[in-house]
Amino acid sequence: MGVDAKHIATFLLGAAAGLAAHKYMTMTPEEKEKLASDIKDKAHEFKNEAENAAGKAKDYFDELKAKGTDTLKEHFSNAESMLHNLFGTKQSTPQEQETKTSA
Repeated sequence: MGVDAKHIATFLLGAAAGLAAHKYMTMTPEEKEKLASDIKDKAHEFKNEAENAAGKAKDYFDELKAKGTDTLKEHFSNAESMLHNLFGTKQSTPQEQETKTSA
């Protein structure tokens, strides 16, 4: 069993975590507070970016749907008449025939 990339990556991540823990333990309380506020600010920034991206995605898909509908109407404007010719006229029901004759 040799050493592969997964083992090296695990070792490096562990070393980085140990270094970060040591650095945090040696910080002053003021530095710890500043780090915590910086992390909170960055988290809020990421949250706002994610919300904006979600809104943009919704707008994009609404626009794409509208363009698709317009393109379909433009290229297949005669689809309704084609289906009418293909399947014929709608058979009227006896009630509709009575209404037409009595009118």
